[in-house]
Amino acid sequence: AIVGKGVTFDSGGISIKPALNMHEMKYDKTGAVNVLGVFKAVAELKLPIRLVGVMPLVENLPSGSAQKPGDIVTAYNGKTIEVLNTDAEGRMILADALSYAAEDKPDCIIDMATLTGAIAICLGKHAIGLLSNDDALAKALIEAGEETHERVWKLPLWAEYGEMIKSDFADIKNISETGEASSITAAAFLKEFVGETKWAHLDIAAVDLVKTPHPYMDKGASGIGVRLVIETLSRLAKKK
Repeated sequence: AIVGKGVTFDSGGISIKPALNMHEMKYDKTGAVNVLGVFKAVAELKLPIRLVGVMPLVENLPSGSAQKPGDIVTAYNGKTIEVLNTDAEGRMILADALSYAAEDKPDCIIDMATLTGAIAICLGKHAIGLLSNDDALAKALIEAGEETHERVWKLPLWAEYGEMIKSDFADIKNISETGEASSITAAAFLKEFVGETKWAHLDIAAVDLVKTPHPYMDKGASGIGVRLVIETLSRLAKKK
């Protein structure tokens, strides 16, 4: 199964973003768009796999009925979440999408999301952040990344990071209050919703947008992650 974050426009909600560059938040749906790209390619290549795609879609805007910091919500899998920041909305919609995908008991789940600005600070624009609960799946993505030049870099997902999102009022909170390792704690949040399913998370927030001249991509949405996932699925299909 593949899952893609689809925030069609992200103002941040009540935890509103600065106005500078907010127009680029139309690209916050890139994960979901990538899922469509993967499906098109898998169909045209006739890969011998059964593929499920889940694309949670939402617009994040302030209003009189908007979600508020301090709200507690119940996720699809029954876990309760304390919302500390409404601009951490991507992981909220992915939580339900991942739980839904896991119900089908797939061989694995790969999600793509423009999830954290921190991944750009960590890796710059030359790598996709990879976090996973399965070493073999992570290895397949790393090798596919080298082949397609959509390279990934694996970050740790130790239990201590999960402790950073424990809540006093719910099962978990949607951000860590320390501000540390925020790309990792975001993935630790997602991990709460995949159960025992083999899963890999691709944080594409630093590579989703081309702003300067590039040898083979126009300015705008890059589509980076599509070829990576197609190559990974091709390799996994051959091993069956």
